Amino acid sequence: MIVLGLTGSIGMGKSTAARMLKAMGAPVCDSDAVVHGLLGRGGRAVPAIGAAFPGVVIDGAVSRPALGAAVFRDPGALKRLEAILHPMVQAAQRDFLARAARRGARIAVLDIPLLFETRGERRVDATVVVSAPLAVQRARVLARPGMTAEKFAGILARQMPDVEKRRRADYVVPTGGGRLMTRRALQGIVRDVARRKGRRKGRHWPPRGYQPGQVGQDHHA
Repeated sequence: MIVLGLTGSIGMGKSTAARMLKAMGAPVCDSDAVVHGLLGRGGRAVPAIGAAFPGVVIDGAVSRPALGAAVFRDPGALKRLEAILHPMVQAAQRDFLARAARRGARIAVLDIPLLFETRGERRVDATVVVSAPLAVQRARVLARPGMTAEKFAGILARQMPDVEKRRRADYVVPTGGGRLMTRRALQGIVRDVARRKGRRKGRHWPPRGYQPGQVGQDHHA
């Protein structure tokens, strides 16, 4: 099974691309949705985050606004948060890949906003970056409820520049020219990767040493 890593900066159209890939038959693991589950009431990350950031847990769930305020402009706090969340998210991604493989999927997609920033490209067979002109990106983001130019600038500062993501990507999908152009680009990628195996041993599913039934364990290369 080929594992694609889908990523892109805020407002670039990643969610739309993920929905299109899913409609083409490729199962998609939404890392943002995984994080929401981890932070929600009863989520696995709630106790650890509550201990690391006192006051952010309200009624058994992590308050995202409170957590955001705690880590905003504080690189040390952000690293502490990532040290808690990233291993849990990666475990959920491995569970997802195991389930997709059991269902016979030929291609599975890991939707990871900070793919390159977290060196997630080492865990996939090919990377797909969605990209749009800055003016389009800015208009999309500032149209979101509660978004401000300051918040947008802060988010961009924490993300790898789009030009660098495009340089590192195996595939770049333009999203500024309409949905039809985006869909056609994704269809071409799906056709291409379906014809080849993982580029290097250990970078595609199943990982080395994997045995059926080992869901949730750390067996990635």
